[in-house]
Amino acid sequence: MTALYDSPVVLDRRDGPYGEVVLRRHGPLLQIIANGCFLMDTSDGRSERLLVDAARAALDGRPEPDVLIGGLGVGFSLAHAAAGPGWGRITVVEREPAVIGWHLRGPLAEVSGGALADPRTRIVEADLVAYVNETSDTFDALCLDIDNGPGWTVTEDNGSLYSPAGLAACARVLRPGGVLAVWSAQPSPEFEGSLRNAGFRQVRTEEVPVARGVPDAVHLAVRPG
Repeated sequence: MTALYDSPVVLDRRDGPYGEVVLRRHGPLLQIIANGCFLMDTSDGRSERLLVDAARAALDGRPEPDVLIGGLGVGFSLAHAAAGPGWGRITVVEREPAVIGWHLRGPLAEVSGGALADPRTRIVEADLVAYVNETSDTFDALCLDIDNGPGWTVTEDNGSLYSPAGLAACARVLRPGGVLAVWSAQPSPEFEGSLRNAGFRQVRTEEVPVARGVPDAVHLAVRPG
């Protein structure tokens, strides 16, 4: 293996509203680092696609449902949602201007370019915690992928999203029978309990095995109604 593959190359480094964000290339992979914490890369995407597919399946055939995706990341969830005709309106909330720029005008366009050109897609530059508390829009599904999980948040403020008040705000933007899907780097029985305590129904977890360590997980819950 060459030195190129051994050493990541920084493509861009910016001070954003929540700290430093870095885009690196490591061999064929693109990686996003926030405040020194590895967030995600373009190596796989299975669990991000599951996040979208599991939410869609839980809607029981609702025609052209609207989806809110929390976090643009490397673009896997958006690209998968836009890849077929199943979804209606696709709204993505991303708080880092740098990440949006890397998709619109940078290397991550290779993942999301087609999805961003889709007329169903809308990108909103905002903090998701504030957005779910303030927006008047409602959706059939809310797919969250802004942290490494409910217990491993990128910034301290994100922790409020998984609190009783934060889950109530998530439920508020969901239509009756709408689905909340939350990506996590590991399953969390405690978070399942939090979802039930917040009034969600049909709480369950789907897992995606990884090469080493605990599986990735998607937590699913349905708003009653």
